[in-house]
Amino acid sequence: MNIQKMMKQVQQMQSQMQKSQAELATRTFEASVAGGKIVAKANGEGNITSITIAKEVVDPSDVDMLQELVLSAVQQVQKKVKDTQAAEMGKLTGGMGLPPGLGL
Repeated sequence: MNIQKMMKQVQQMQSQMQKSQAELATRTFEASVAGGKIVAKANGEGNITSITIAKEVVDPSDVDMLQELVLSAVQQVQKKVKDTQAAEMGKLTGGMGLPPGLGL
């Protein structure tokens, strides 16, 4: 095994990962619940950028339901971001034979 060749591959992979992370950061992800009446949006870093709630789902006598719906929308959009991040990183590290969870 040529250590110089391997180091060059690692450097290239790191560069590609940085580029991929920068591209992901510019993307917007969206999840909706309750038939689209509650929408959560996040950027590619997983930060929530907005939450939209339709007036018809706001019931002052059932705040618990609204809270659960909002939480569900947030969790779904964050899962989309994480799944996309994992898929993108998997494309870059798939052929390297790295142990799962090893972040470069």
